[in-house]
Amino acid sequence: MTTEPRDAQPKEAESLPEAAAHSTPKQGREGGASQSLAQSSLAEDSSSHLSSNSHIARSPARNVLSFRTMQTRVTLLDGTLFTCIVEKRARGLHLFEKVCEHLNLLEKDYFGLSFRDADNNKNWLDPAKEIKKQVRGVPWNFAFNVKFYPPNPVQLSEDITRYFLCLQLRQDIVSGRLPCSFSTHTILGSYTVQSELGDYDPDECGPDYVSELCFAPNQTKEMEAKIMELHRTLRGISPVEAEMHFLENVKKLSMYGVDLHHAKDSEGVAIMLGVCNSGLLVYRDRLRINRFSWPKILKISYKRNNFYIKIRPGEFESIIGFKLLNHRAAKRLWKVCVEHHSFFRLLSPEEPPKKFLSLGSKFRYSGRTQIQSRRASAQISRPAPDFPRCISKRNMLSRSLDGASRTTASSSLIGSPAITVSPKANGRAHSGSFNLCNSEFC
Repeated sequence: MTTEPRDAQPKEAESLPEAAAHSTPKQGREGGASQSLAQSSLAEDSSSHLSSNSHIARSPARNVLSFRTMQTRVTLLDGTLFTCIVEKRARGLHLFEKVCEHLNLLEKDYFGLSFRDADNNKNWLDPAKEIKKQVRGVPWNFAFNVKFYPPNPVQLSEDITRYFLCLQLRQDIVSGRLPCSFSTHTILGSYTVQSELGDYDPDECGPDYVSELCFAPNQTKEMEAKIMELHRTLRGISPVEAEMHFLENVKKLSMYGVDLHHAKDSEGVAIMLGVCNSGLLVYRDRLRINRFSWPKILKISYKRNNFYIKIRPGEFESIIGFKLLNHRAAKRLWKVCVEHHSFFRLLSPEEPPKKFLSLGSKFRYSGRTQIQSRRASAQISRPAPDFPRCISKRNMLSRSLDGASRTTASSSLIGSPAITVSPKANGRAHSGSFNLCNSEFC
């Protein structure tokens, strides 16, 4: 289904030094002088020839590195850039481990690296595949993001993990991906100020000391005034406690951790399909009109640009289908569903099917599941790492960290009742399927 990526064009070869003049020297009046000039020219020619040859011989050796490696740029959650050199044949896990080591992050299973393809679609870097087979025709620019939003952030073991989750959620709120009411914006904003600036100090804080901070897509003076009023009541709360209160409030939002995908029903009505820790959601006119929890879904699959879910018989037919823009969009949605179900519902990831026994995509989630991650987190015994907290300034948060421009929540956050379809959910071309376990931690 995918094609092999083209290798990046090698860097332009260094220009060779100017060669010495090889033209025949002018004949002088004296033969000795002429002979001397000839010998001198011959010596210079020989020296120049050897120098050029040695340069030519060394050039390929020096350029081997540029053919085998690639410079990568990773935008971190605080807006800073992390750059490193990786081999072109390196797998996604190699780069991800480098980033986590740089961040001193141990609870890394909730995070991932995303990139934008040539059509500006967001994709998750598969840690099990070579990077060059995934990133095609675009620079190797990535973003470090939360991939799986924990249902209960308090269960995370380390403060640094919760801090990175807070940074991602603030970015989701500012970009409009996580809609909030006015009152919720002010509550979350007050905890953000307490975490980043500490207690209110009238000697240091001016009348508009939060005006340079960013809390919402459409921030107003009224909102800022309410945030300052609430912030004054939080005296004595540490940054760690403020972030815990922030997460306790934000996890209750209806769009918390929902990964939205544009789709249509069989009648051509635009909808949004949301994937989260609990299952698949359907939105229409900004309202959630349907929810299919993972225990109710028996199988998820795609064929060409159609996405199918097979559910337990009951209120709906057993196979429900949705139409996406193209087969790549359908596969993206299918992969996100596979990963979310595997991470939140399974004890351990499933092995990929053997090639000679199945057709379609062989993709399976290859990381640790949530329950495996919690067990590993319980074994962490290091002292709590120190880390600096960045300030949520408007110029820093003016662009989404995954590379997309900041926009308000889409007015077409819409969905439609699931439509029963007749085609079968398997196929040979541009297809894949995944059977879901019937109970949690099966």
